[in-house]
Amino acid sequence: MPAVKSSTDDDALMKAYVGPFAVFLGFTLLLQFLEPALGWDHPSAAWWQRDLKQWVYPLQAVSAGFLVWHWRKRVQWAWSWKWSLIGAVAGALGIACWLAPTLLADRLPVEEWFGRDSWQATALGLDARTEGFDPGLVFERGGAAWWMAYVMRFFRAVVVVAFVEELFWRGFLMRLMVNFDRPWTVPFGKHSWRAYWVTTLLFMSVHLPVDYLGAFVYGSLTYVLAVVSRSLGATVAMHAVANLLMGVAALAWNKPGLW
Repeated sequence: MPAVKSSTDDDALMKAYVGPFAVFLGFTLLLQFLEPALGWDHPSAAWWQRDLKQWVYPLQAVSAGFLVWHWRKRVQWAWSWKWSLIGAVAGALGIACWLAPTLLADRLPVEEWFGRDSWQATALGLDARTEGFDPGLVFERGGAAWWMAYVMRFFRAVVVVAFVEELFWRGFLMRLMVNFDRPWTVPFGKHSWRAYWVTTLLFMSVHLPVDYLGAFVYGSLTYVLAVVSRSLGATVAMHAVANLLMGVAALAWNKPGLW
């Protein structure tokens, strides 16, 4: 695949690959300021005060998703059925590795071995993950708002996060680590050890500590897929399948802390 040429279009490419991620991250940071200012965890509080994530995350998903769609033609996706299917299989494998520790936590005497809330258990991902996203805390279970909250949650995780993160981590940052001055001259999937370590470790660092091990393994698999396939579309497919299975597992196993 030819490299993305460096030209006066550099700014346009930067917007397409980095802009959606920047907006997505901006909403995450905004939430940190809004929660102490507007949040009120009280039975008499309005739903939008009790759990700000129930409306900030949908706005985040729609805003970042719109930018992905708006700038989609500037991106070299290199879609193919072959590599999309391989990416889907890689996503299932990667998320299986991510989920394995929490399944082991249900079957092993973790507290007896390491003690309560130990750093060793956290580092290994051995946590039951029973606390996390639960719209039933603010909406009537089974009601329209409850269902919509889950629809938007899956839309955010499976569609928006898959595109936004792969555009940034593999589409931009990998290139930047190969050539700081002219990243857009670097073909997608160009291998360098600096690109691998920086991209994978930073991807790992934006997750919770209990997810570090799973994120490192998953990030490594995604890097390999990017290098072998030279297809950004394949890594998006991998991410989408992984997040879909993560959401299904969170609901099926009653582990809302997974997502």
